[in-house]
Amino acid sequence: MTPELEGRASAGAEVALLAPGHWRLSIPAGPAGQYRLAQLDDYMRLPRAALRWRPPLRLSLRARASQAGLPGTWGFGLWNDPFSARLGVGGAARRLPALPNAAWFFYASPPNHLAFHDRHPAQGFLAATFAAPALPAPALALAAPALPLLAWPPTGRLLRRLAARLVAEDAAALAADPTAWHAFALDWRAGRVCFAIDGQTVFETAISPRGPLGLVLWIDNQYAAFPPDGRLRFGNLANPEPAWLELAGAEVE
Repeated sequence: MTPELEGRASAGAEVALLAPGHWRLSIPAGPAGQYRLAQLDDYMRLPRAALRWRPPLRLSLRARASQAGLPGTWGFGLWNDPFSARLGVGGAARRLPALPNAAWFFYASPPNHLAFHDRHPAQGFLAATFAAPALPAPALALAAPALPLLAWPPTGRLLRRLAARLVAEDAAALAADPTAWHAFALDWRAGRVCFAIDGQTVFETAISPRGPLGLVLWIDNQYAAFPPDGRLRFGNLANPEPAWLELAGAEVE
């Protein structure tokens, strides 16, 4: 099945259809402090409970990036858009924050640090999964006033340890050259996720996310870091050059 995707772009970014099923997501060069995003997804207008995908399924596509060390993040896979605080503005669905559930191919440049468990890779080109319980969204929203405490490293380290208990995760660094075309596949089962590149299994894990999830393919200049020192940091990086991610032949079966 070819998924039905909608494009989103900000700050001069572009989502371009080059040929049937062949997309280029591009962001322009620019300074730090301005968010630049190009994204395809199938979930933005849906409430989280109505996201389309549950296991078992197999996601396959071909992809390449313009450079190996792009500032920010890019990738493709499945997630529950956990950190959204959209409340129906601009046609987006009404969703409160949630704990993360995801299975994806993910690139994160420094200073990103997107792992709660110290033994897992937190930067570079990764295959990664997150699995978390479905805590009531209002409970998470009520915790928002405590976020300023993350500015104090001892509290941040304590909350990071709590997050590591609540959120199971697994990840592996990938050796594939992201600037060359590769065939990627993600096989999501209830108790297993298998990642393959060019027909070869590169990572397999029993940490399988809780559905339903949405499909996302994106490139941006954002960073988020919650490293072992407990100092939560996030922002937008400078792009010295334009950057793009090309994707073709996305199928879900």
